[in-house]
Amino acid sequence: MHAIVLSSGGVDSTTCLGIAVDMYGKENVSAVSIVYGQKHSREVDAAKKVAEYYRVTHYDLDLSEIFKYSNCSLLKQSTEKVPEGDYADQINKSETGVVSTFVPFRNGTMLSAVAALALSIYPGEETEIFIGAHADDAAGNAYPDCSKAFTDAMALAIDEGSDHKVHVVAPLVEWNKAQVVKKGLNLKVPYQLTTSCYNGRECACGKCGTCLDRIAAFKANHAVDPIKYEIDIDWEVQ
Repeated sequence: MHAIVLSSGGVDSTTCLGIAVDMYGKENVSAVSIVYGQKHSREVDAAKKVAEYYRVTHYDLDLSEIFKYSNCSLLKQSTEKVPEGDYADQINKSETGVVSTFVPFRNGTMLSAVAALALSIYPGEETEIFIGAHADDAAGNAYPDCSKAFTDAMALAIDEGSDHKVHVVAPLVEWNKAQVVKKGLNLKVPYQLTTSCYNGRECACGKCGTCLDRIAAFKANHAVDPIKYEIDIDWEVQ
């Protein structure tokens, strides 16, 4: 069995990579990063560093043409700024019911592309695609392509469309972010190499939705996040 991990260089996908290597050994695991037209390259750079740490082959796919018509705030062409505040607050303010950082059907597009990659680099062999979708991202329909219903449906379609050779695995899909970090800490995942902040600056802003989720998850585990933030953070659980 081979495994390909969708790697964004963030907490969730890096935890998935740690799980996959723990399960199958680095010689049977690859990582793939997606360029989708994001405003910065920090996440892809981080993903490459994580792949080097685990000594797994790293691939990258450019799907930016697919998203060039979107005004998602994560994309280069967007007229919107990345919002601050937690996801619940962003949903309440949203006119569409999803957050402005939702890239339209990104996870479905990425899974389909990586299924094609799996069939190309491991022809005739069984491969598992690991995706780091988790329950906090799916909560409130903030990111509808992170739900268990979605990953289950994609898994069924990809299994059928690959002649039952490629299988989607979403090991975190029923976990919250704190549980993800707990698993990663147990596996000694190199969180110091990861990046989560949507703003892409040298230090994480500590104010965007993904930063707030990350900070809360480390606090819940009585752990200090090893990356640097632009703001001072009290790592004691309140």
